[in-house]
Amino acid sequence: MSKISIIIPTINEANNLPLLLSDLSSIQKEGEIIIVDCGSKDKTIDIANIYGAKVFTSKERNRGLQLDIGAKNSKGEWLIFLHADTRLTHDWFKKINSFLKGNKNIIYYFEFKINHKKIIYRVLEILVNIRSKFFKQPYGDQGLIINRTIYFNNNGFRNIPLMEDVDFLMRLNQKKDLKQLNFPIFISSRKWERTNIFLQAIKNWHFRRRWLKGESLKSIYSDYYKK
Repeated sequence: MSKISIIIPTINEANNLPLLLSDLSSIQKEGEIIIVDCGSKDKTIDIANIYGAKVFTSKERNRGLQLDIGAKNSKGEWLIFLHADTRLTHDWFKKINSFLKGNKNIIYYFEFKINHKKIIYRVLEILVNIRSKFFKQPYGDQGLIINRTIYFNNNGFRNIPLMEDVDFLMRLNQKKDLKQLNFPIFISSRKWERTNIFLQAIKNWHFRRRWLKGESLKSIYSDYYKK
């Protein structure tokens, strides 16, 4: 069994994927990289193949489904779920190795850091890290590192196109086992560059509130991706 399986859902990520796969190149002897694509029209799959990743496809544009397809086709003792537009530090795997040798019940996630120099992003980083560290509410773009037994015992990611990270973390049997690592993952600023970041945060909170109140994810999904 491979030590780790890194699972990355993709859709048209040819511009970002080479950077992340370059960051991950140091783990080739320690595990596997799994790309689960849902219909990219660019060179995403070609790039994944060039870097030696295992490629699976999803018939739906559905990140929850993509992540679960990756998990079910993985061989690693530890599963690491990453977004395709994130970056890692050069020594990330050396640092993470010590944690993977420890308590297998702990679910790790990275410190939130945005890959942009604007001061406003430093404010967002502080707020997100407070929320995730003290209120145990990290999101999927912070990465999720979980032992495969714990993942499947908690029934994994559900087949939903949105809120899959919130849904999974809400269903965890032991939220106290969530632990933030003391080094960052670098998150692309692209989702905030076309809008006011605090306005977007309020919108996201409203979407989550609608979902928690029982509204259909189909209608929320339509509003979320409305241009």
